Amino acid sequence: MNVIILVFFLVSILSSIVGSICGIGGGVIIKPVLDAVGIMSVSSISFLSGCTVLAMSIVSVYKNLRAGKVKLNVKIATALAVGAAAGGVAGKAMFQGLKDAVGDENLVGMVQAIVLIAITLGTLIYTVLKNRIKTKQCDQIWLCLVIGLLLGIMSSFLGIGGGPINLVVLAYFFSMSTKEAALSSLYIIMFSQITSLIQTLGTGTVPEVKISYFLVMVIGGIAGGMIGSKVNKKIDEENVNKLFIGLMAVIIGINIYNAVKFGIA
Repeated sequence: MNVIILVFFLVSILSSIVGSICGIGGGVIIKPVLDAVGIMSVSSISFLSGCTVLAMSIVSVYKNLRAGKVKLNVKIATALAVGAAAGGVAGKAMFQGLKDAVGDENLVGMVQAIVLIAITLGTLIYTVLKNRIKTKQCDQIWLCLVIGLLLGIMSSFLGIGGGPINLVVLAYFFSMSTKEAALSSLYIIMFSQITSLIQTLGTGTVPEVKISYFLVMVIGGIAGGMIGSKVNKKIDEENVNKLFIGLMAVIIGINIYNAVKFGIA
């Protein structure tokens, strides 16, 4: 039991540190890693991942805004966050509907892993080639709402609480720098995860989770958010990009393993 708790804490704090630095939230690491370990059900892992990411994002957004070193376009970020919050509700319903329809969590886990592979691979390719890609400067509120909606659906359905796709979308459609995109992504994730948690509690669909696991994951998320925010201030955008690219490669590998594991289970 103590070993498992230690594993959960290490996964949550390390994922949250990297997630806070890069703006990916951490869930894109937590979810596949815990799926690979196979300690709990897919539903329980998705719930714990979402709660950890929520704790991390609240701390990270607060610390970054207080430091004032990275600018947040409140108008665009809030419109995206509102859309993502609505998308989070839809994504949660899609996950629950798929789970009820197939009645097999291994199949649901395989679908999540395959979609994550596709998203992460696309993100990796874009990041490597982004200097050759001409970006846009969108400022229409309705477009921000639609984009946020789609991001919220994907993150909630996959149980990753955000993820690398946020950074690609923010960089391409809004011409944000790496650090601006990271802060905006965490801001969006914070709103979508709050909505997702309220929906889970309101519909009574909280999966079975040991309170010790929950507490240690949330504590890891808070600590990771604090550490990640400090590190983010001290490293330049080039190193953030290098960390992000390396992370994407690792995540792809873990999700390939998970897709195979769930497929033969």
